[in-house]
Amino acid sequence: MSLTELKFIVAVAQERNFRRAAEKCFVTQPALSLAIKKLEEELKVIIFERSRTDVSMTEIGAQIVEQASRVLEETARIKQLAELGKNQLKGPLKLGLIHSIGPYLLPEIIPILRKTAPDMPLEVEENLTANLESQLKNGVLDVAIVALPFDVAGLQYRAMYDEEFDVVVPSNHHWAARKHIKPEELSDEKVLLLNSGHCFSNQVTQACPELSRKGEILQGNSLETIRNMVASNLGITVLPCSATAARYNNPLIKVIPFVSPAPTRRIAIAWRKSFVRLEAVDKIAEAIKAINSDYMKVVSH
Repeated sequence: MSLTELKFIVAVAQERNFRRAAEKCFVTQPALSLAIKKLEEELKVIIFERSRTDVSMTEIGAQIVEQASRVLEETARIKQLAELGKNQLKGPLKLGLIHSIGPYLLPEIIPILRKTAPDMPLEVEENLTANLESQLKNGVLDVAIVALPFDVAGLQYRAMYDEEFDVVVPSNHHWAARKHIKPEELSDEKVLLLNSGHCFSNQVTQACPELSRKGEILQGNSLETIRNMVASNLGITVLPCSATAARYNNPLIKVIPFVSPAPTRRIAIAWRKSFVRLEAVDKIAEAIKAINSDYMKVVSH
């Protein structure tokens, strides 16, 4: 058993495809397949079930891949301790964000990080919370910005800020002149939300329970797509305040606050407990706190 063989099985598990896994590992597909077959023979178990259209892990294979990921992470940690012990802010940082945060937070923190950590470029991944959780645990990501709750074994987080929600309607909507909206009123309207699986949609329906019971909900792929569907007069939506800042003004829509206390979400920064670049985590957190914005209510620790 070698580290190379462990890298191969982790790559296949992530890609669910031998060809793509081989490309990812910079080897030929026959070489990768042969190495995995050799490992299966050595362990006397089948790690992957292969078909013409799919590759899936066996039950024992999933456990082996999980352990292999830990071994590879700990091996990488030795190199990180040697390299990053000198300067933890040098080298790319793999940062994950949920879709309802990435487009609005990144333009704020990147200029700050260019000054405070110029040798730490960001490799950015936008994804669903469940996928970011898995990528953090497997070492694919270093740090993630997520919405709470986020209690995951092996990971830890630091709450950063609270953010209220706003209602967004077409400029000719009968609510356009309103000063405030009550959450329960949304159930009488056609409401556009992100597709199921996005935590922001779940937070909206939790804040407006009547919406789930008797409202009409349509779904979109991104908040920007939804904003444009509202502008086209398809319905109304709820957006986080970061997405309704002045820079996103559009004459075809009207932003209306909820009545106080408005629905909110709490945003946090998360990382593996074994992650060694804690100074990098601190720099991301400092950049977030340094944002001068009305929509963010920084959480005190």
